[in-house]
Amino acid sequence: MFIKTVKLKRSAAAVFMLVIIAAVVLIIGMCVVKASGAQRVYKIKTEQQRQALIDELGWETDEKPIEHKSVTLPKEFDDVYDGYNELQKQQGFDLEKFKGKKVEIYYYPVYNYEGHSDCIQLTLMGYEGELIGGDICCTELDGFMQGIMKAKAETKNAESKEIEKDK
Repeated sequence: MFIKTVKLKRSAAAVFMLVIIAAVVLIIGMCVVKASGAQRVYKIKTEQQRQALIDELGWETDEKPIEHKSVTLPKEFDDVYDGYNELQKQQGFDLEKFKGKKVEIYYYPVYNYEGHSDCIQLTLMGYEGELIGGDICCTELDGFMQGIMKAKAETKNAESKEIEKDK
């Protein structure tokens, strides 16, 4: 058996250990952030903040909501709320932690949803000035509901058109 040893000066050994410890801490930190599902926090307390978010999402709306209301979410979700929360979870939100809390809801007409000119509505839901959920919906009788991200909305709309062409 062959064994080789290396002698390091104390200062070099200390620096080497610090580098190893820093790397381990960085890796653990990245894993914790990824596991926690951390996502960007959107502030929507003011109309200016809401308009900045709407603009970032790529939607064209009015400068003010067509409706704003405060609603207390139920302490226990029924099937409708469970289904709506599934949509929120797909976007990185979760309404579970807001059960029984008073939330603010803002409704805006959307003017640039491809294929629909006057029936699309954007909903933003906030708690203590931060976005906790939202949706895009078509208010027509055979309407739909989806997440607020524009790229997803355009993809879904394009898929719907392809399905209709195939029929």
